Amino acid sequence: MRSPRAPRPHRPVRRRAARGAGAGWRAVPLALGLLLSFAGGAAQAADLSISCGALGQELRLCQDAVDAWSRKTGHRVQVVSTPNSATERLALYQQILAARSSDIDIMQIDVVWPGTLAPHLVDLSQYIGPGTTATHFKSLIDNDTVDGALVAMPWFTDAGVLFYRKDLLEKYNEPVPKTWTELTRIARRIQNAERAAGHARMQGFVFQAKGYEGLTCNALEWIDSFGGGTLVDDHGAITVDNPRAAAALDLAASWIGDIAPEGVLNYDEEQSRGVFQSSNAVFMRNWPYAWALANAEDSPIRGQVGVTALPAGGTDGHPSGVLGGWQLAVSKYSAHPALAADLVRHLTAASEQKRRAVIGAYNPTIPALYRDPEVLDAVPFFGQLYTSFEHAVARPSRITGSKYNRVSAAFYNTVHDILARRQPAEPQLRALAQRRLQRLSRDGQW
Repeated sequence: MRSPRAPRPHRPVRRRAARGAGAGWRAVPLALGLLLSFAGGAAQAADLSISCGALGQELRLCQDAVDAWSRKTGHRVQVVSTPNSATERLALYQQILAARSSDIDIMQIDVVWPGTLAPHLVDLSQYIGPGTTATHFKSLIDNDTVDGALVAMPWFTDAGVLFYRKDLLEKYNEPVPKTWTELTRIARRIQNAERAAGHARMQGFVFQAKGYEGLTCNALEWIDSFGGGTLVDDHGAITVDNPRAAAALDLAASWIGDIAPEGVLNYDEEQSRGVFQSSNAVFMRNWPYAWALANAEDSPIRGQVGVTALPAGGTDGHPSGVLGGWQLAVSKYSAHPALAADLVRHLTAASEQKRRAVIGAYNPTIPALYRDPEVLDAVPFFGQLYTSFEHAVARPSRITGSKYNRVSAAFYNTVHDILARRQPAEPQLRALAQRRLQRLSRDGQW
């Protein structure tokens, strides 16, 4: 049960004026009205506002933490829920920031956005010292530092993992799959046997194949696990057009209509989780947040779920998980940057990250918490998959800079076409590399 809010002193309702918004800002309230929902009832005036995601328990955990800070400081905070789709959320942020609006002080941003949004974000190093940043994974602090400015603080990290039904694997005497080929065989066998026994809705494998950033993550995991590299290497070279990458995507396309439903082409994280948690799938690729929900008291599969690293691409492949996670950043147009930075410090501190890990299975960005007995008791696989979290495959956002979103969109749209079997992977990847990405790259200079 959520703790009750402390009584708040009456303050007159005030309206913030957008700085330098011009006529363009008039469109933003409409976008906010259409795309955002305000937590806790009717919108009201606040000293600060923070945008939080609503995937799984995100919004509730954010609201609880913000309420604790409000009671401690006496400042009011309005919590804003943004779209679960990372693509839609970024577009909304860019619209708000382009308008130089002060309406949202703190933004929850994806791990691949610091370079894109940096010109609009406060350098937090003037408020948060090196003693604090040194407690976080160095790779994440480096990721959030753009041209020497700390434009965001790590809040929680992620890597793609494989969820599986322990009870079904035991029932059919099957092992946890080590390769994608083995997963395909096991998923097909159990799916067909369960359907024959009357469970007509059983699926072998669900994942995120909708045309959005989540498909970029899934596809890069498949390709990297086969030794096919990434879209763009650390030197800016386009590497996606290779036989191993094509083999990985052709295998994934074979799943559609076999071990995965046709509808998976429209699934995001929550739709995948809905199918798996309703006891209608053997395997699921998702982020660790789904663990706590799958084991909730009202979950039909409580106690029947296992988590492991994603499979390798073959005997010469390796397990792979794409680095995910979210950061907190302060808008340059905030009227209260120091106050906003203090709330960011509170939300990203070890005590709050521990609470989120125990309650919601959100991966801490502080290495010491992976040795915390209470965290490991609540989420046992954190200890087992620590290496996966620490060495997850990064999307090429740093090398491609402000062009990353166009690179990713070109990639996930191509992969979506491959999964829909419009063409085999090899010619599609060649066209992606030689036409779309080459034009974007300016011969590898980005």
